[in-house]
Amino acid sequence: MIEALSFGFIQHALIAGILVSFAAGVIGSLIVVNRMVFLAGGMAHASYGGIGMAVYFGFPIFMGASLFAVGAAMLIAFLTMHKRHRMDTFIGLIWAVGMAIGVIFIDLTPGYNVDLMSYLFGSILAVGTEDIYFMAILLAIIVFVITFWYRDILAVSYDSEYAKLRGVNVRFFYTLILILSALTVVVAIKVVGLILVIAMLTIPVYIAEKLSTSLLSMMFISGLIATLFTLTGLWFSYTYNLTSGASIILVSAASLGLFLLLHKNK
Repeated sequence: MIEALSFGFIQHALIAGILVSFAAGVIGSLIVVNRMVFLAGGMAHASYGGIGMAVYFGFPIFMGASLFAVGAAMLIAFLTMHKRHRMDTFIGLIWAVGMAIGVIFIDLTPGYNVDLMSYLFGSILAVGTEDIYFMAILLAIIVFVITFWYRDILAVSYDSEYAKLRGVNVRFFYTLILILSALTVVVAIKVVGLILVIAMLTIPVYIAEKLSTSLLSMMFISGLIATLFTLTGLWFSYTYNLTSGASIILVSAASLGLFLLLHKNK
């Protein structure tokens, strides 16, 4: 693996893996404590609508997926602000409609045969410089938001009614969490694909939750764990010529199983 570090695409993959892992660790923690795990899968599949539109209209696929996912996040925020118990219904609807829109636009694109595998299971080895810039900017925004509004986000995540009584703008922070979740899901698709994105956002968080004493420490620990899983998965992928996204998730799942076994015996 050491000799592989001389290749530009491997360097890009490592940088992208670290950036996305920390973003997934922070946002995954918010998704879990807000009980919105289903949201990750919904956003991932809905963003396929943006991929299809980007292919049809000829603009960057990353941009198309991001815009579509953010639009879906804002729609979900509007529909579920006062009806969080119905969130699974709305997410399921947007999930299906987004996928359908993507498939239709790709069908309408003349002479284009999209490589579905790269979106379903990720293509981290194909990450470019522009993708890394996007991931770095997103992580910087996430860190900025958590740094300046941590207490407000904490209050909204655990008790929105109490947060409202404290004068916190619950609607704004709820929508902000959903938008950042949507963008994180989009960049995670580049690493593990839309089918496996839920695992990347939840497995490290589950382990970190058992090892942390606060939301902030859970975010940091889950980011470190996600990074470890991603780098180990990349090593397996390169060494044994396996799909990178699937390798990362299998490493994560095996580590979770080992953790549960050791934790149970304590």
